[in-house]
Amino acid sequence: MRFDALSRLVRLSLARERKGAFFSAFGVAMGVGALVFFVGLGLGVGRVIRERIFPTDSRLVDVVPPAVSLGLLGGGKLDTAAVERLAALPGVETTYRKMNVRVPAVTRYDGVFFGSRLRMGMEVLAVGVDPGLVQKDVGLAEAKDFKDPGEGKAIPALISTRLLELYNKTFAPARKLPQLSAEMLIGFGFPVEFNRSYVAATSGGPTTTQQAQVVGASDRAMLAGITIPLDTAVRINRASGADADSYSGVTLVAADPSRVPELVEAVKGMGFEIDDQERRLAENAGAAVALTTSALALLSILICVLAAVNIAHAMSSSVRARAKEIGVMQAVGASRADVRAIVLAEAGVVGMLGGAAGTAAALLLAFLVDRLAKGYLPNFPFKPESFFSFPVAVVLGGVLLGLVAALAGAYFPSRRAAATDPARTLAG
Repeated sequence: MRFDALSRLVRLSLARERKGAFFSAFGVAMGVGALVFFVGLGLGVGRVIRERIFPTDSRLVDVVPPAVSLGLLGGGKLDTAAVERLAALPGVETTYRKMNVRVPAVTRYDGVFFGSRLRMGMEVLAVGVDPGLVQKDVGLAEAKDFKDPGEGKAIPALISTRLLELYNKTFAPARKLPQLSAEMLIGFGFPVEFNRSYVAATSGGPTTTQQAQVVGASDRAMLAGITIPLDTAVRINRASGADADSYSGVTLVAADPSRVPELVEAVKGMGFEIDDQERRLAENAGAAVALTTSALALLSILICVLAAVNIAHAMSSSVRARAKEIGVMQAVGASRADVRAIVLAEAGVVGMLGGAAGTAAALLLAFLVDRLAKGYLPNFPFKPESFFSFPVAVVLGGVLLGLVAALAGAYFPSRRAAATDPARTLAG
């Protein structure tokens, strides 16, 4: 049967059975729309977790000393020799060292803070890192090298982008302070007193005060503190009599993400541990979102199955009502394949229309939800511009799912129609 003849027969049949076709398409649209909506929601929330709350790089491996040393390879101490051994592991592209400032520190600020009067004192944590780890996030031209300026000069400091987000969404509204961006903070300075604490004991070394100057914000910066050049942390620790020879951690950059499991095993074999706390938190949060999304998607698929059953019932009824019509078509030369094609084409059109309508409804509902969330939900930390993500594969998959559900429902009715005996049917 020619395509133009087939399409004309399908058009006439659907026009005659408008009510049944509408309810069949509506059932498909409900299932497909719910599935596309919930999958888009799960992908959108998962993206926020991966990219903003727990940003991780699949090539990075964070190595830390073991909690309990067993005397393996220098007692698990992350000194220069250990870093060289880690850098020599197969698959390691480069290494970045980290060293905590091992003495307490405080900051006191009393002055104008972006148009508001601010007076506060607080404990400060600091970690020194190799410049290469955060170089791309340094926004102050004078500090592009991100190195130790020496005594008496302002220490370049990076703050965490997540800390800035928490400040803007919680601390600033509570204290009626202005909202800040990373660009606004560049150049802001505040004094830091090392080897001094309001709550803890200090070492016997001298207390030193030095100005810290914000030079940018980074995802790799310390969440609850400041990130400074590694040489600065070494100098402060040595001046205070603290350990300035061993590192707090080393970040390995794998040449390829596929080499990461191999590196992890090699690092553990050397007596060190992997700091994957943030990765585990991201995986756990992602798993919770995926589990909830899967449950809702399963419910949506069940609706699609029910829509397929409804199409099967509607097509079976249509085949019975059109038995004589089918018999006449076969008597004038229509083959069994032609009859099957007519029934499946009718179902396919219904499924495609239902899938497209359901997908469009899901996109429209997601747009409305985002608009309502933007207008009525409080400005909480890490609130995204959109809670949804609709890749092209999801949109096309919704339409195809409607087509597949309809064709599955029409399969057996089409076989039944093709098996019609024209002689018996026309004889009554």
